[in-house]
Amino acid sequence: MAYKITDACVSCGACASECPVGAIQQGDAQFEINAGSCIDCGACANACPTGAIVQE
Repeated sequence: MAYKITDACVSCGACASECPVGAIQQGDAQFEINAGSCIDCGACANACPTGAIVQE
């Protein structure tokens, strides 16, 4: 089950720097997770200061 970034994202980039496989990129409005690359480790969710990352 991949993670997703909700509208609570403030585009701080903390999640992207913690992703071990580089599955998180800056999108138009906020960061986005490539579900095909996500390995479900949860590192991004633990790094998010706003709790904007949840499991789908």
